[in-house]
Amino acid sequence: MKKDSWVKKFFAQREMGVLAILVIAIIIVQLIQPKFLNTANLRSIAISVSTDGLLSIGLCLALILGGIELSVGGVAAMTCVITGYLCLNGVNIWIAALAALAAGVFVGLFNGFMISKVGLPPFIVTLGMMNLSRGVAYILTEGSPLSLSGYLSDSFRFLATGKINGIPMIFIIFVIIATIAGYLTKRSKVCRDIFYVGSNEKAAQLSGINVDKVKISVYVVIAMLSALAGILSLGRFNMATPELSVGAETTAISAAVIGGTSMAGGVGSIFGTFLGIVLLKVVNSALVMLNVSVYWQDFVQGLILVVAVTIDYVSHRKKGGVSILERYFGIKTA
Repeated sequence: MKKDSWVKKFFAQREMGVLAILVIAIIIVQLIQPKFLNTANLRSIAISVSTDGLLSIGLCLALILGGIELSVGGVAAMTCVITGYLCLNGVNIWIAALAALAAGVFVGLFNGFMISKVGLPPFIVTLGMMNLSRGVAYILTEGSPLSLSGYLSDSFRFLATGKINGIPMIFIIFVIIATIAGYLTKRSKVCRDIFYVGSNEKAAQLSGINVDKVKISVYVVIAMLSALAGILSLGRFNMATPELSVGAETTAISAAVIGGTSMAGGVGSIFGTFLGIVLLKVVNSALVMLNVSVYWQDFVQGLILVVAVTIDYVSHRKKGGVSILERYFGIKTA
Protein backbone atom coordinates (compact mmCIF):
# COMPACT_ATOMS: atom_id res chain seq x y z
CA MET A 1 0.00 0.00 0.00
CA LYS A 2 2.82 2.33 0.89
CA LYS A 3 4.57 1.41 -2.33
CA ASP A 4 1.49 2.25 -4.42
CA SER A 5 1.15 5.56 -2.60
CA TRP A 6 4.81 6.39 -3.31
CA VAL A 7 4.43 5.51 -7.00
CA LYS A 8 1.31 7.67 -7.35
CA LYS A 9 3.02 10.57 -5.61
CA PHE A 10 6.06 10.18 -7.87
CA PHE A 11 4.07 10.30 -11.11
CA ALA A 12 1.79 13.07 -9.82
CA GLN A 13 4.72 15.50 -9.81
CA ARG A 14 4.71 18.22 -12.48
CA GLU A 15 8.24 17.24 -13.54
CA MET A 16 7.08 13.76 -14.55
CA GLY A 17 4.49 15.29 -16.86
CA VAL A 18 7.14 17.48 -18.49
CA LEU A 19 9.47 14.48 -18.79
CA ALA A 20 6.70 12.46 -20.47
CA ILE A 21 6.02 15.29 -22.95
CA LEU A 22 9.76 15.57 -23.65
CA VAL A 23 10.09 11.84 -24.36
CA ILE A 24 7.01 11.85 -26.61
CA ALA A 25 8.28 14.91 -28.50
CA ILE A 26 11.68 13.27 -29.09
CA ILE A 27 10.07 10.03 -30.32
CA ILE A 28 7.75 11.86 -32.73
CA VAL A 29 10.54 14.04 -34.17
CA GLN A 30 12.86 11.03 -34.48
CA LEU A 31 10.21 9.16 -36.48
CA ILE A 32 9.80 12.14 -38.80
CA GLN A 33 13.50 13.03 -39.00
CA PRO A 34 15.76 9.99 -38.32
CA LYS A 35 18.85 12.20 -38.03
CA PHE A 36 17.46 14.04 -35.01
CA LEU A 37 19.14 11.79 -32.43
CA ASN A 38 22.53 11.68 -34.09
CA THR A 39 25.54 12.61 -31.96
CA ALA A 40 26.20 15.95 -33.62
CA ASN A 41 22.63 17.20 -33.11
CA LEU A 42 22.45 16.00 -29.50
CA ARG A 43 25.73 17.79 -28.79
CA SER A 44 24.35 20.94 -30.41
CA ILE A 45 21.22 20.78 -28.24
CA ALA A 46 23.33 20.25 -25.11
CA ILE A 47 25.45 23.33 -25.88
CA SER A 48 22.36 25.41 -26.62
CA VAL A 49 20.73 24.28 -23.37
CA SER A 50 23.72 25.25 -21.23
CA THR A 51 23.89 29.06 -21.23
CA ASP A 52 20.13 29.57 -21.47
CA GLY A 53 19.80 26.94 -18.77
CA LEU A 54 21.87 29.03 -16.36
CA LEU A 55 19.55 31.98 -16.99
CA SER A 56 16.53 29.70 -16.49
CA ILE A 57 17.78 28.58 -13.07
CA GLY A 58 18.01 32.26 -12.15
CA LEU A 59 14.44 32.93 -13.29
CA CYS A 60 13.25 29.86 -11.39
CA LEU A 61 14.69 31.28 -8.16
CA ALA A 62 13.19 34.72 -8.85
CA LEU A 63 9.73 33.29 -9.47
CA ILE A 64 9.88 31.06 -6.38
CA LEU A 65 10.75 34.21 -4.41
CA GLY A 66 7.59 35.81 -5.78
CA GLY A 67 9.52 38.23 -7.99
CA ILE A 68 10.71 38.43 -11.58
CA GLU A 69 14.07 39.02 -13.29
CA LEU A 70 14.06 40.66 -16.71
CA SER A 71 17.73 41.66 -16.82
CA VAL A 72 19.38 38.24 -17.09
CA GLY A 73 20.03 38.59 -20.83
CA GLY A 74 21.35 42.13 -20.46
CA VAL A 75 23.66 41.14 -17.61
CA ALA A 76 24.98 38.19 -19.65
CA ALA A 77 25.74 40.55 -22.55
CA MET A 78 27.36 43.12 -20.25
CA THR A 79 29.65 40.63 -18.52
CA CYS A 80 30.57 39.02 -21.84
CA VAL A 81 31.58 42.42 -23.20
CA ILE A 82 33.40 43.49 -20.00
CA THR A 83 35.47 40.30 -20.08
CA GLY A 84 36.30 40.71 -23.76
CA TYR A 85 36.99 44.45 -23.46
CA LEU A 86 39.41 44.00 -20.56
CA CYS A 87 41.15 41.11 -22.30
CA LEU A 88 41.68 43.19 -25.46
CA ASN A 89 43.22 45.90 -23.27
CA GLY A 90 45.88 43.59 -21.87
CA VAL A 91 44.18 42.14 -18.79
CA ASN A 92 44.65 38.42 -18.17
CA ILE A 93 41.51 36.59 -19.30
CA TRP A 94 40.93 34.96 -15.90
CA ILE A 95 41.25 38.28 -14.08
CA ALA A 96 38.95 39.86 -16.67
CA ALA A 97 36.41 37.11 -16.05
CA LEU A 98 36.59 37.68 -12.28
CA ALA A 99 36.09 41.43 -12.82
CA ALA A 100 33.02 40.69 -14.94
CA LEU A 101 31.72 38.32 -12.28
CA ALA A 102 32.20 41.09 -9.70
CA ALA A 103 30.20 43.42 -11.96
CA GLY A 104 27.45 40.81 -11.95
CA VAL A 105 27.49 40.69 -8.15
CA PHE A 106 27.15 44.48 -8.07
CA VAL A 107 24.11 44.28 -10.34
CA GLY A 108 22.55 41.66 -8.07
CA LEU A 109 23.20 43.78 -4.99
CA PHE A 110 21.67 46.80 -6.69
CA ASN A 111 18.56 44.91 -7.82
CA GLY A 112 18.14 43.27 -4.42
CA PHE A 113 18.61 46.55 -2.54
CA MET A 114 16.12 48.46 -4.70
CA ILE A 115 13.54 45.69 -4.37
CA SER A 116 13.96 44.85 -0.68
CA LYS A 117 15.05 48.10 0.97
CA VAL A 118 13.56 50.76 -1.31
CA GLY A 119 10.45 48.70 -2.01
CA LEU A 120 10.27 49.07 -5.79
CA PRO A 121 8.49 46.33 -7.79
CA PRO A 122 10.86 43.66 -9.18
CA PHE A 123 9.33 44.15 -12.63
CA ILE A 124 10.33 47.84 -12.74
CA VAL A 125 13.80 47.41 -11.21
CA THR A 126 14.86 44.52 -13.44
CA LEU A 127 13.29 46.10 -16.53
CA GLY A 128 15.42 49.18 -15.92
CA MET A 129 18.51 47.06 -15.28
CA MET A 130 17.86 45.15 -18.51
CA ASN A 131 18.36 48.40 -20.44
CA LEU A 132 21.16 49.69 -18.21
CA SER A 133 23.27 46.55 -18.47
CA ARG A 134 22.81 46.16 -22.21
CA GLY A 135 23.51 49.87 -22.55
CA VAL A 136 26.90 49.33 -20.88
CA ALA A 137 27.61 46.58 -23.42
CA TYR A 138 26.76 48.93 -26.31
CA ILE A 139 28.86 51.75 -24.86
CA LEU A 140 31.96 49.57 -24.46
CA THR A 141 31.67 48.07 -27.94
CA GLU A 142 30.21 51.15 -29.68
CA GLY A 143 27.64 48.79 -31.14
CA SER A 144 30.10 46.47 -32.89
CA PRO A 145 31.13 42.96 -31.78
CA LEU A 146 34.64 42.60 -30.32
CA SER A 147 36.66 39.78 -31.88
CA LEU A 148 38.78 37.90 -29.33
CA SER A 149 40.47 35.61 -31.84
CA GLY A 150 43.97 34.86 -30.57
CA TYR A 151 43.39 36.52 -27.19
CA LEU A 152 41.69 33.73 -25.25
CA SER A 153 43.79 31.01 -23.63
CA ASP A 154 43.14 27.37 -24.49
CA SER A 155 42.26 26.62 -20.87
CA PHE A 156 39.59 29.35 -20.90
CA ARG A 157 38.11 28.23 -24.21
CA PHE A 158 38.06 24.62 -23.00
CA LEU A 159 35.32 25.53 -20.51
CA ALA A 160 33.03 26.49 -23.38
CA THR A 161 34.23 24.39 -26.32
CA GLY A 162 35.99 21.39 -24.77
CA LYS A 163 34.59 17.88 -24.38
CA ILE A 164 34.95 15.10 -21.84
CA ASN A 165 34.15 11.68 -23.31
CA GLY A 166 32.26 13.46 -26.09
CA ILE A 167 30.10 15.49 -23.68
CA PRO A 168 30.48 19.29 -24.06
CA MET A 169 32.26 20.78 -21.04
CA ILE A 170 29.84 23.72 -20.99
CA PHE A 171 26.94 21.26 -20.57
CA ILE A 172 28.77 19.47 -17.74
CA ILE A 173 29.21 22.81 -15.96
CA PHE A 174 25.49 23.54 -16.35
CA VAL A 175 24.47 20.09 -15.05
CA ILE A 176 26.76 20.47 -12.02
CA ILE A 177 25.33 23.90 -11.17
CA ALA A 178 21.76 22.70 -11.73
CA THR A 179 22.38 19.67 -9.50
CA ILE A 180 23.83 21.80 -6.71
CA ALA A 181 20.99 24.32 -7.00
CA GLY A 182 18.40 21.55 -7.00
CA TYR A 183 19.91 19.89 -3.94
CA LEU A 184 20.19 23.14 -1.99
CA THR A 185 16.62 24.24 -2.73
CA LYS A 186 15.38 20.88 -1.46
CA ARG A 187 17.70 20.29 1.48
CA SER A 188 19.17 23.59 2.67
CA LYS A 189 17.18 25.52 5.28
CA VAL A 190 18.58 28.81 3.97
CA CYS A 191 17.34 28.06 0.46
CA ARG A 192 14.00 26.81 1.74
CA ASP A 193 13.44 30.30 3.11
CA ILE A 194 13.05 31.41 -0.51
CA PHE A 195 9.90 29.29 -0.76
CA TYR A 196 8.51 30.66 2.50
CA VAL A 197 9.06 34.26 1.40
CA GLY A 198 7.49 33.56 -1.98
CA SER A 199 4.46 31.85 -0.44
CA ASN A 200 3.69 34.52 2.14
CA GLU A 201 6.18 37.30 2.73
CA LYS A 202 4.45 38.71 5.82
CA ALA A 203 4.16 35.32 7.48
CA ALA A 204 7.81 34.60 6.71
CA GLN A 205 8.82 37.88 8.32
CA LEU A 206 6.75 37.17 11.42
CA SER A 207 8.36 33.74 11.73
CA GLY A 208 11.79 35.35 12.04
CA ILE A 209 13.07 35.06 8.47
CA ASN A 210 15.18 38.02 7.32
CA VAL A 211 13.16 38.69 4.17
CA ASP A 212 15.41 41.48 2.90
CA LYS A 213 18.50 39.30 3.22
CA VAL A 214 16.80 36.46 1.35
CA LYS A 215 15.76 38.77 -1.50
CA ILE A 216 19.19 40.37 -1.87
CA SER A 217 20.90 36.97 -1.77
CA VAL A 218 18.62 35.57 -4.46
CA TYR A 219 19.17 38.48 -6.84
CA VAL A 220 22.95 38.28 -6.31
CA VAL A 221 22.89 34.56 -7.19
CA ILE A 222 20.78 35.26 -10.28
CA ALA A 223 23.20 37.96 -11.45
CA MET A 224 26.17 35.65 -10.89
CA LEU A 225 24.52 32.92 -12.97
CA SER A 226 23.85 35.47 -15.71
CA ALA A 227 27.46 36.68 -15.54
CA LEU A 228 28.72 33.11 -15.81
CA ALA A 229 26.50 32.56 -18.86
CA GLY A 230 28.00 35.66 -20.48
CA ILE A 231 31.59 34.65 -19.70
CA LEU A 232 31.06 31.12 -21.07
CA SER A 233 29.44 32.58 -24.19
CA LEU A 234 32.60 34.59 -24.81
CA GLY A 235 34.64 31.40 -24.78
CA ARG A 236 32.09 29.65 -26.97
CA PHE A 237 31.82 32.27 -29.72
CA ASN A 238 35.29 33.83 -29.35
CA MET A 239 33.49 37.15 -29.62
CA ALA A 240 31.90 39.71 -27.30
CA THR A 241 28.70 41.18 -28.67
CA PRO A 242 26.13 43.49 -27.08
CA GLU A 243 23.42 41.50 -28.87
CA LEU A 244 24.10 38.40 -26.79
CA SER A 245 21.05 36.75 -25.19
CA VAL A 246 18.50 39.17 -26.64
CA GLY A 247 15.09 37.75 -25.72
CA ALA A 248 16.66 35.18 -23.38
CA GLU A 249 14.30 36.30 -20.61
CA THR A 250 11.33 34.84 -22.50
CA THR A 251 13.09 31.51 -22.91
CA ALA A 252 14.12 31.44 -19.25
CA ILE A 253 10.64 32.27 -17.96
CA SER A 254 9.12 29.69 -20.31
CA ALA A 255 11.50 26.97 -19.10
CA ALA A 256 10.80 27.73 -15.45
CA VAL A 257 7.01 27.87 -15.81
CA ILE A 258 6.88 24.77 -18.02
CA GLY A 259 8.86 22.97 -15.34
CA GLY A 260 6.27 23.75 -12.68
CA THR A 261 7.51 27.02 -11.20
CA SER A 262 4.55 29.22 -10.32
CA MET A 263 4.56 32.87 -11.29
CA ALA A 264 2.51 33.47 -8.15
CA GLY A 265 5.53 32.52 -6.02
CA GLY A 266 6.37 29.86 -3.45
CA VAL A 267 6.41 26.90 -5.83
CA GLY A 268 9.19 25.77 -8.13
CA SER A 269 11.68 23.12 -9.10
CA ILE A 270 15.20 23.31 -10.50
CA PHE A 271 14.80 19.83 -12.00
CA GLY A 272 11.55 20.90 -13.63
CA THR A 273 13.28 24.00 -15.03
CA PHE A 274 16.06 21.77 -16.37
CA LEU A 275 13.47 19.65 -18.19
CA GLY A 276 11.71 22.81 -19.37
CA ILE A 277 14.78 24.29 -21.05
CA VAL A 278 15.65 20.92 -22.62
CA LEU A 279 12.10 20.65 -23.99
CA LEU A 280 12.27 24.15 -25.50
CA LYS A 281 15.63 23.46 -27.14
CA VAL A 282 14.42 20.11 -28.47
CA VAL A 283 11.43 21.85 -30.04
CA ASN A 284 13.67 24.54 -31.57
CA SER A 285 16.08 21.94 -32.92
CA ALA A 286 13.19 19.92 -34.36
CA LEU A 287 11.80 22.98 -36.14
CA VAL A 288 15.22 23.68 -37.67
CA MET A 289 15.72 20.08 -38.82
CA LEU A 290 12.21 20.04 -40.28
CA ASN A 291 13.07 23.20 -42.26
CA VAL A 292 10.46 25.31 -40.52
CA SER A 293 11.02 29.05 -40.90
CA VAL A 294 13.04 30.67 -38.10
CA TYR A 295 10.16 33.10 -37.57
CA TRP A 296 7.95 30.24 -36.46
CA GLN A 297 10.42 29.37 -33.70
CA ASP A 298 9.66 32.59 -31.84
CA PHE A 299 5.94 32.07 -32.45
CA VAL A 300 6.00 28.52 -31.07
CA GLN A 301 8.06 29.55 -28.03
CA GLY A 302 5.68 32.44 -27.33
CA LEU A 303 2.71 30.11 -27.67
CA ILE A 304 4.26 27.62 -25.24
CA LEU A 305 4.84 30.45 -22.74
CA VAL A 306 1.24 31.69 -23.00
CA VAL A 307 -0.16 28.18 -22.53
CA ALA A 308 2.14 27.46 -19.56
CA VAL A 309 1.34 30.76 -17.82
CA THR A 310 -2.39 30.30 -18.45
CA ILE A 311 -2.31 26.83 -16.89
CA ASP A 312 -0.38 28.21 -13.91
CA TYR A 313 -2.81 31.13 -13.53
CA VAL A 314 -5.93 28.97 -13.70
CA SER A 315 -4.58 26.35 -11.30
CA HIS A 316 -3.52 29.01 -8.81
CA ARG A 317 -6.92 30.72 -9.01
CA LYS A 318 -8.60 27.41 -8.19
CA LYS A 319 -6.40 27.07 -5.09
CA GLY A 320 -7.41 30.56 -3.98
CA GLY A 321 -3.89 31.97 -4.07
CA VAL A 322 -2.76 35.46 -5.02
CA SER A 323 -3.12 35.87 -8.77
CA ILE A 324 -0.27 36.85 -11.08
CA LEU A 325 -2.00 40.12 -11.96
CA GLU A 326 -2.34 41.04 -8.31
CA ARG A 327 1.22 40.07 -7.40
CA TYR A 328 2.93 41.99 -10.21
CA PHE A 329 0.56 44.81 -11.03
CA GLY A 330 -1.66 45.19 -7.97
CA ILE A 331 -4.81 44.31 -9.94
CA LYS A 332 -7.28 42.29 -7.87
CA THR A 333 -9.16 39.76 -9.96
CA ALA A 334 -11.34 38.20 -7.28
